[in-house]
Amino acid sequence: MKIILTKDVLNLGEEGDIKVVADGYARNYLIPNKFAVLCNKANLTVLEQRKRTIEKSKEEKRKAALSLKEKIEAEELLIKMPVGEKGKLFGSVNNATIVEELTKKGISIERKKIEVPGHNIKVIGNYSIEIKLYGNESAKLKLIIAPIEDAKEVKVEAPVKEAEAPAESAE
Repeated sequence: MKIILTKDVLNLGEEGDIKVVADGYARNYLIPNKFAVLCNKANLTVLEQRKRTIEKSKEEKRKAALSLKEKIEAEELLIKMPVGEKGKLFGSVNNATIVEELTKKGISIERKKIEVPGHNIKVIGNYSIEIKLYGNESAKLKLIIAPIEDAKEVKVEAPVKEAEAPAESAE
């Protein structure tokens, strides 16, 4: 089915794009949620009238993405985590953790746009994280994962010993 997108749809296209999609996808999702309209003469005429405003909004999105890219690439994000032996983290750092830290710094990014190598990081170190922005634009975020200095004060060993005790008695 041929449709005209009325809003940006992730992994499909932007407002004003003409796409061919499966009939069920158009009838059951895109059209009822007002993401698209059928591609016919009347809707093509409306699209032609709105082209100028659509282009203006696309240009604004490009400019916003470029300024966001500059902000992100100037930023060096430090995340402190409790660490065990050999630099392994108790827990992991994933895209949700990165979104939280960026929000604290005043940078708003969708979680889906952050690409963490291996989907999560489990070892301390320096990482380069790719963040997808508008269109083909992407930014590289410098991420440093460091141990918490007070990690020795956190009583992590006690639960580990308790977990080992039942295993010994089972033998």
